[in-house]
Amino acid sequence: MLLAVDIGNTNIAVGLFQDKTLKAHWKLESDRKKTCDEYAVTLLNLLSLGGFPRDQIHAVIISSVLPPLTPVFQEMSRKLFGTKPLVVGPGLRTGMAILYENPYEVGADRVVAAVAAFEKYGGPCVVVDFGTATTFDVVSSKGEYLGGVIAPGVQIAGEALYFRAAKLPHVEIKKPPRIIGRTTVSSMQAGLYFGYMGLVSNIIEKIKQELKAETTVISTGGLNSRLDQEIPSIQHYEPFLVLEGLRIIYERNKDMNREKKS
Repeated sequence: MLLAVDIGNTNIAVGLFQDKTLKAHWKLESDRKKTCDEYAVTLLNLLSLGGFPRDQIHAVIISSVLPPLTPVFQEMSRKLFGTKPLVVGPGLRTGMAILYENPYEVGADRVVAAVAAFEKYGGPCVVVDFGTATTFDVVSSKGEYLGGVIAPGVQIAGEALYFRAAKLPHVEIKKPPRIIGRTTVSSMQAGLYFGYMGLVSNIIEKIKQELKAETTVISTGGLNSRLDQEIPSIQHYEPFLVLEGLRIIYERNKDMNREKKS
């Protein structure tokens, strides 16, 4: 079995694959203070609860946008499974040309999601990822990563209001009953929820205009509050897009030399 790990700024998504089937998935908090042993105990407990013996896991692949945690999970992979994990980055084949001016600037999770989106839907396509940041990644009809857009995530925007305005409370990001709020909380929710609908819809439209082609739009990410259901231009919701992309990239690189179980 393959263990896929996507280390984000807020959460760590973990998926367990049997061939092409996602058998289980978990979400952990991204905590820079946690040690390899602490994450190992957590993962072992999750595997045990799911009925998955650790000796069934033969390979690990990692994507990370949080450098301090990358070596933690690399060490954990060696300790728990006796294998050196593949880490998405230079030297790993993705099968996708990166047309960024500096390809090394593109977050690993963005490339992985783009790979999965093109594999499943072809191109051109746009991946909207509702994470800590809201990102838009654009893939050409030839399967090239063209670039994208980065905007503050909706949760960051809500926290900014709370921290920077003395009288504004911390609010849950959810759809209010109406656009015209009658309380401070509902007014903030209206601005955040409907404001982000407008932001996402407008950016998608601008991307389509620049591409000048029929474009498939896919959303992913854990912080979307199902905004995708409110935005007609989003055609598909894929909650495990990055995990699927990690599986695809592993398949393209599984012949690389790795440490074997002792």
